[in-house]
Amino acid sequence: MKGSKNSSLLILLLILVIFLVTFSTISVEARKHQTKKNKPHKHKKDKGGNGNSPGSNSSCPAPVPQPPSGPYPPKSNIFDVLSFGAKGDGVYDDSKALLAAWEAACKVSGATVEIPSEFKFLINPITLQGPCMPNLVLQIDGTLLAPPKVGSWQKFSLYQWILFKWVSNFTIQGTGIVDGQGSDWWSPSQVYDIQKKSKNIPAMKPTALRFYSGYDVSVRNIKIINSPQCHLKFDSSKGIKVENITISSPENSPNTDGIHLQNTQDVEIQHSNIGCGDDCVSIQTGCSNIHVHHINCGPGHGISLGSLGKDNTVACVSNIVVENISIQNTLSGVRIKTWQGGIGSVKNVSFSNIQVSDVKVPIMIDQYYCDKRTFCKNQTGAVAISGVKYDRIIGTFSAQPIHLACSKEIPCTDVDLIDIQLSPSPGYRGLKQALCWNSYGKSEAPLVPSSMDYCLSSVGGPLRRIARSHEHMCFPGKLV
Repeated sequence: MKGSKNSSLLILLLILVIFLVTFSTISVEARKHQTKKNKPHKHKKDKGGNGNSPGSNSSCPAPVPQPPSGPYPPKSNIFDVLSFGAKGDGVYDDSKALLAAWEAACKVSGATVEIPSEFKFLINPITLQGPCMPNLVLQIDGTLLAPPKVGSWQKFSLYQWILFKWVSNFTIQGTGIVDGQGSDWWSPSQVYDIQKKSKNIPAMKPTALRFYSGYDVSVRNIKIINSPQCHLKFDSSKGIKVENITISSPENSPNTDGIHLQNTQDVEIQHSNIGCGDDCVSIQTGCSNIHVHHINCGPGHGISLGSLGKDNTVACVSNIVVENISIQNTLSGVRIKTWQGGIGSVKNVSFSNIQVSDVKVPIMIDQYYCDKRTFCKNQTGAVAISGVKYDRIIGTFSAQPIHLACSKEIPCTDVDLIDIQLSPSPGYRGLKQALCWNSYGKSEAPLVPSSMDYCLSSVGGPLRRIARSHEHMCFPGKLV
């Protein structure tokens, strides 16, 4: 009996010990767990330095950020016109989508309005207006199409198709095409038929891309084709760069100038191909500090200053450099054209290293310019032309090598002819003689044809004073 009691006591003691040991173990583990829970984790950086260790103790991956609501993430600077409702099928009017994308991008620094590739966007006449935040880009990788029918253009929209107004620090670039679809505009019968049916269509034809009052603007890499009239125009602008663009329209498309500058300063146009139905580059009144180089021009009318001084207006052009140009199959090469009765001056102009091929008249100054559609009466006044250099003009002509027709009252002064080598084109039937009238300056050999040896007369002080007396219209603060 006594032994039985002792055994029971031992069993109770053993149970008690087991209980105490178990309770102690649980308590220690609980404290360890609580300590780990309160202690911050230290993640080992991976090679990318992002602080997320592939071997972390978490059994679940990090949560994936949810996509933001709306077409763009918060801070995105890409504004794709498709995200603003554009269809891109070439039929639906995508003008509102382009305008919406522009207005949104205009508020964001460094933004890009994207015209995606492999889509065609029909755009009616539109104004894309600033001022905008700096470094705005219009990325044209697809195709922009103008309305193809003359009758679909409203009267107020005939001055231009796409107008960029008051933009600065702005770039157009891309691999795409701006297509003016202007063939209906080139046919007089088409325009005349519309005019008979509606009084809303005047004689004006729209420019494809026009910049008004732009500053620090670049246009590069794109292709502009078949504009109803001028392809690319800069008006009242400053700080313009055009590079590596292609402009193309048929030779018989009237008045389709490639690049037209008016009241615009500090311009560089370079490394581009321009073929059209009028001047490849046209430089008008109010232009100065213009540099045109490495241009392939033709067909068309060549590179021109003017026409200037129409309807007895004041014309001012200065500091023009045109160099390293290839011109083929054009009406003129490099020329200056002014109307009788004009006022003002053209000064400090340089044409150098010009290669011409089958150009009707490679070198021209015409102070008797007259549009064949109007009657032009003889007038004594003229825009004074001085300080014009032709240096290394080489190639072939199909009508006449040089034509300098200067005003009797206000002749051309300080004209230089240096290293001019021009020979007739195959099949040539024109005049081999140079035509020079009232032009003064100096020449340096070689001069081919030799008739250019007698083209320029020596200039005297009185003639220079006549030319300078007209410069005060353009440079009122300068002594003349």
